[in-house]
Amino acid sequence: MSIEARNIRKHFGDFTALAGVDLKVESGRLTALLGPSGSGKTTLLRIIAGLEFPDVTDDPNSGRVFFHGKDVSDLPTGRRSVGFVFQHYALFKHMTVFDNVAFGMTVRRRSERPARADIAERVRELLSLMQLDGLERRLPDQLSGGQRQRVALARALAVQPKVLLLDEPFGALDAQVRKDLRRWLRGLHEKLHVTTVFVTHDQEEALELADEVVVMNNARIEQVGDPQEVYDVPASPFVIEFLGNVNRLESGTGKLHVAGKDTLYVRPHDVDIRRDYDGENALPARVLHVFSAGNYGRVTLRRLDTGETFEAEVPRDRLSELKLADGEEVLVVFRHVRLFPKGKFYETDIG
Repeated sequence: MSIEARNIRKHFGDFTALAGVDLKVESGRLTALLGPSGSGKTTLLRIIAGLEFPDVTDDPNSGRVFFHGKDVSDLPTGRRSVGFVFQHYALFKHMTVFDNVAFGMTVRRRSERPARADIAERVRELLSLMQLDGLERRLPDQLSGGQRQRVALARALAVQPKVLLLDEPFGALDAQVRKDLRRWLRGLHEKLHVTTVFVTHDQEEALELADEVVVMNNARIEQVGDPQEVYDVPASPFVIEFLGNVNRLESGTGKLHVAGKDTLYVRPHDVDIRRDYDGENALPARVLHVFSAGNYGRVTLRRLDTGETFEAEVPRDRLSELKLADGEEVLVVFRHVRLFPKGKFYETDIG
């Protein structure tokens, strides 16, 4: 089931939530709407679900939502065949796990309601799929956060939706549970292939889970692409700064000097620290601090020419070999940089 949203605009009083957004999601894809708070991602998801409606404009082709080519813009949520999962689960506290999952089927009109035996079988299948066997009679407050989120997913899938929409599905969970559920959700999607759109502000979550990432900022879409593309070929300074750790510096010496006052971006793992270097692109820097815990050490440095501070990520074995000391002067080579002159992007290898 493909999804298309055309020229979606939405205002809440004086606040612009969406400023003419176009989105296409292909059938069977797992798509992330990624951006900071206030970027418009949740509003767009709710408009796709029919929980919010876009502003009315003079253009009849604007503000429309299509599922597989069918205009569903005027249909209420219950007739769009969507499953929606909220950040805080929204489970019925007085209902058992079984009854929560069965709820969407039991409240259908009599003519559309499955038989009780069929409902029970569907619930059992979903609980097994969600790795919740044996928890049918528990209440939500007797479950862990990860279990409650899986119950919420089972309830959304019970009505056999054509589209699954997730609003910050792991936002209320601790870091380790989030990682476990991310892997689990990816595996679940590969089994079911339900067209899925999820909202997140977590860059790692979007890059790990999604087939396609939609980066949003200030009520607009900044870039759409697969995770590797948006990370390696960012379309704007916002995208590169939002997607992972990056150093933002003035253009440097040597080959970089021709860029004048262009802004230079370099990932910490592309910063190489050396004591001797014959090339023309080495920058003198002073070591400010070395943090060596973990598989990679982090070294904070200050450029001697501009006074700017930046970080390098160095493998532990290389860090042991260098034996860096605070205050020591070293040479730094940027293996790969990205430049944004006058709003345009280009990249180069200079190491």
